[in-house]
Amino acid sequence: MSSVVHDPMPFAPTESQLTVAYSVCRGITRSQAKNFYYGFLVLPKSKRQALSAVYAFMRRCDDIADDPALPAHERRQKLDAWLDQFHAAQAGNPTDDAILLALTDAQRRFGIPAGLLDALAFGTAMDVEQSPEETPASSLQIQYRSFEDLERYCYNVASVVGLVCIRIFGYNDPAAEPLAEKCGLAFQLTNIIRDVKEDAAVGRVYLPGKDLAEFGITPEEIAAGIDVARVRPLLELEANRAFENYRAADELIPMIAEDSQPALWVLATIYRSLLEKIVRLNYDVFTRRVALSTREKLLILGKGFAKRLL
Repeated sequence: MSSVVHDPMPFAPTESQLTVAYSVCRGITRSQAKNFYYGFLVLPKSKRQALSAVYAFMRRCDDIADDPALPAHERRQKLDAWLDQFHAAQAGNPTDDAILLALTDAQRRFGIPAGLLDALAFGTAMDVEQSPEETPASSLQIQYRSFEDLERYCYNVASVVGLVCIRIFGYNDPAAEPLAEKCGLAFQLTNIIRDVKEDAAVGRVYLPGKDLAEFGITPEEIAAGIDVARVRPLLELEANRAFENYRAADELIPMIAEDSQPALWVLATIYRSLLEKIVRLNYDVFTRRVALSTREKLLILGKGFAKRLL
């Protein structure tokens, strides 16, 4: 009599394990996501939890990729090992990592394609691949030659985030996808403008080489603290590109599930307001770190809650 060999049942976390896992992700999001967290607050609980899990996963990837204590090759190895753990959890193998428990649950609940989550990590790895080993500011390298090259980078680190978010928000019209990609691009361009000095200090210049050349600016000048008047036209060019892409948010909001529309409005308004603040300060991102105050973000959040109640 032949025996039947059954495949082992995939690991299924208990409800209490998931509660703890999502709580850990929520804590990471609350402490680290200075802007995203406010958008999450106006979401229904299940969607808020899922986005917190996605953010915590991205945060772990970023922390590994940006670890200053490790050389680039060790960061790549550590990131590969983390992704191996993620893929094992996706395949139904047991894990006691809270982030992976929550993320794999969110992926199943909202039908997030595995390829998008892999792309999130791939985008993080791009910075590791580009990162110079202890490169001094005097030998800075331009990361991207053209704006089209920069767009491809932004797709992997930000537009993919938009595609994941709308899976959680809920949508039916495929036209929502390119709009979500544009929103991610706008958010990332805003971050690049705000962080241009800090990024140059660690050997990363994201402003396109062709744009730098057009305005006669070198990466070394940016790292050393260029005169704002000289760099303002360049930053204005990138800001105008971001503002153009922010228009996609206005088109996208009505396309997603009604219970998620206030969240996207809050996120887009916070990031667009940050860029508008940079403009009001004449693009002086060198003598200060420009950010919205807690009061400014709470005012936007309050309007978001009002939209949810309407």
